[in-house]
Amino acid sequence: MDAKIKNSSPDRIFEMGFAFWKSKALLSAVELGLFTELGSAMLSCETLAGRLGLHPRGARDFLDALVALELLERDAEGRYANRPDCALYLDRSQPSYVGGALEHLNTRLYPSWGRLTQALRTGSPQGDALASGYAALYAEQSVSDAFLKGMTDGSLLPARALVTSFPWSAHATVIDIGTAQGCVPAQIASAHHHLSGGGFDLPQIEPAFTRYVSKRGLSDRLRFFAGDFLTDELPKADVLIMGRILHNWDLPTKKLLLKKAYRALPIGGELIVYDAIIDDARRSQAHSLLASLNMLIETPSGFEYTAADCTGWMLACGFNNLRTAPLGYWQTAIFGTKL
Repeated sequence: MDAKIKNSSPDRIFEMGFAFWKSKALLSAVELGLFTELGSAMLSCETLAGRLGLHPRGARDFLDALVALELLERDAEGRYANRPDCALYLDRSQPSYVGGALEHLNTRLYPSWGRLTQALRTGSPQGDALASGYAALYAEQSVSDAFLKGMTDGSLLPARALVTSFPWSAHATVIDIGTAQGCVPAQIASAHHHLSGGGFDLPQIEPAFTRYVSKRGLSDRLRFFAGDFLTDELPKADVLIMGRILHNWDLPTKKLLLKKAYRALPIGGELIVYDAIIDDARRSQAHSLLASLNMLIETPSGFEYTAADCTGWMLACGFNNLRTAPLGYWQTAIFGTKL
């Protein structure tokens, strides 16, 4: 018998198989507003259960499971509190809150991923909203609001990474393509006061963008550009950003969007693309490969891609000076210059 097989343990297999237990415990905690309810307080199980509407049968096991998962702390008197690192990102009152992305996972992706096998057999998307296009998704206000909030919270960390990983002082204008509420340009403009520009998206998004930007005191420098990047030309700026955009589309559309970006940029202008970029060997970035399966589940023809893929497409469009930079846990940016 092969020594590797003889000495192997099923622990890793079971850890993976049961991983959805941990995931759903976190997602339910965010859905319930647990971390926000705790804030900076320490509360008993009974108090928390009452405020969150939890049945006594499962409340203590649920809270103690979150302690074991290192999401909550519990003192000697049995009172629960947020861990500081979790409160920073999961308390809705914090400006660094990213729970909207987890709410998006909970309400849309978690149910759809239960149909992965069907997606693999059919090659067809399993979610309803994106399969019908973004205009249909934005037609229902509650669905639209939740989706846009999820996009904002999912963009916050890569946006903050872009603030320091790009030479913004060399440019005056930036426009985020497919901007949603405008998180990316708002983060960048807040840190670099000389920049102006805004975000480009479907006309239905303008009120959400306007509210978000106004709340951050950036209305004088950032504005909304309405249009459909599949049919319209892109607005002109020194820097264009396509964050989590290319992965939604088939290869001809990816190339079309890159060509449009090239046309819109001035000589010396820069395009920043970021997505869950797959490693070139397709062996080590499991999250990115799973993200590509998410595109299978969510979209009619989208897929993630390697850095080599993207740099090849960009070179074919005319971009030069291509380079990459990590933007956090799963996002990677690819930069290209129009020379």
